[in-house]
Amino acid sequence: MSDASTGGGAESDHDHAHHHEGPGYTTPQAAIEEGGREKLAYVMSLYVGTDVDAPDFVAVVDLDPESDTYCEIVDRVEMPNRGDELHHFGWNACSSSCHMEGLERQHLIVPGQRSSRLHVIDAADRRNPELIKVIEPEEVFEYDLSAPHTVHCVPDGQILISMLGDADGDLPGGFLELNEDFEIEGRWEPPGEIEMNYDYWYQPRQNVMVSTEWAAPKTYYPGFDLEDVEEGKYGQKIHFWDWENGTVEQTIDLGEDGQIPLEVRFLHTPESTHGFVGTALSSNMFHFWRDEEAGEYRAEKAIDFEAREHPDWDMPVPGLTTDILISMDDRYLFGSNWLHGEVWMYDISDPSNPRRADSLSVGGTFGDVREVQGREIVAGPQMLQLSLDGERLYWTTSLFSSWDDQFYPEEAERGSVMLKADVDPRTGTLELDEDFLVDWGDCPAGPARAHEIRWPDGDCTSDVWQ
Repeated sequence: MSDASTGGGAESDHDHAHHHEGPGYTTPQAAIEEGGREKLAYVMSLYVGTDVDAPDFVAVVDLDPESDTYCEIVDRVEMPNRGDELHHFGWNACSSSCHMEGLERQHLIVPGQRSSRLHVIDAADRRNPELIKVIEPEEVFEYDLSAPHTVHCVPDGQILISMLGDADGDLPGGFLELNEDFEIEGRWEPPGEIEMNYDYWYQPRQNVMVSTEWAAPKTYYPGFDLEDVEEGKYGQKIHFWDWENGTVEQTIDLGEDGQIPLEVRFLHTPESTHGFVGTALSSNMFHFWRDEEAGEYRAEKAIDFEAREHPDWDMPVPGLTTDILISMDDRYLFGSNWLHGEVWMYDISDPSNPRRADSLSVGGTFGDVREVQGREIVAGPQMLQLSLDGERLYWTTSLFSSWDDQFYPEEAERGSVMLKADVDPRTGTLELDEDFLVDWGDCPAGPARAHEIRWPDGDCTSDVWQ
């Protein structure tokens, strides 16, 4: 890789020695020790649902405190069309591909959630990535799929994308596979294996993948309607797949306490079968693991966030647990309760008994901290990313354009922000960094929304080991 790939300052060969073996790190511990401090972030940025008539873009954010442009958006990769709703994105390679000679963590696959368009960005020059390919929606619809969501690389150089709807934006969803030349290979699973889809994570050493459920695109696109939940249009199941065969081996219905299971994570250590899933509407965390004696997976509620009374609501307000991640050393689980305006951390050294470590109230419906550097925070914490060493937690504030407009209408006018907390893993504490603020309200075309965050050299929500 070129020096530019380190995102700025000169770094020794030692710091990036792991790249010579492949695109990732040999173990999670190696990621902690060798990864170095994050200097840049790539952040999904969008104008859907705002008054700004401009295409969505991927922002390159300077995170180097020594830099003159610290906390600024230093580059933008604009999409060629309007209305994509950039949402989640991922790399063409991660630590699971360590064995692959000649493969680099160089290309970002950037889907449009609303458009079903797939973009490929070459990030060899880390500060100046460029769009090199677009797969148009019509190509995706041919496989009776739409609404791309989670992107993970697969150990052999393939790319797997969870798709939330069929070609008409209805159910069922499924999975789309791209080859290493970013061409559609086809569907990964036999059609009809699942009805609803959302996020997924895989653990190749256990030959298992787990996937979650949101709803049909045509259900959630217009915004959130509680009646849709009552009519059973939102999911409450998690599915365990045979990773090799692409077939569902087991489905667990999480029930009333598990409504709308969104983000799902296995522990990073490839030997583990333990993981967590956050259920947004119920605002509970479920711990799951494989019961070896029974030969199947179990799931039980491990953390419960109580709904809170609010004078402006005619029902108690759920926390709406929308994003979670696990620290690289598998010690802490972090999450965001978007409506309560809270980021939190739990000690999961014993995954069956998570212990609350700390939390911060920042914005949101109840949040205590309303301003950072004089900037009013008009939405709750949402998408998270953690430094590889577990000492810095970052977040943005947009969930999904139509949902943002319902719950935090001001964000469309003011734009999103990216904030940061300093984490002390020894004491399990979070402290808001009052000096850190990246403001999407200042974008040249007008205020934008900010969503998922990626580091150029791997992160806690995209790296898998095998």
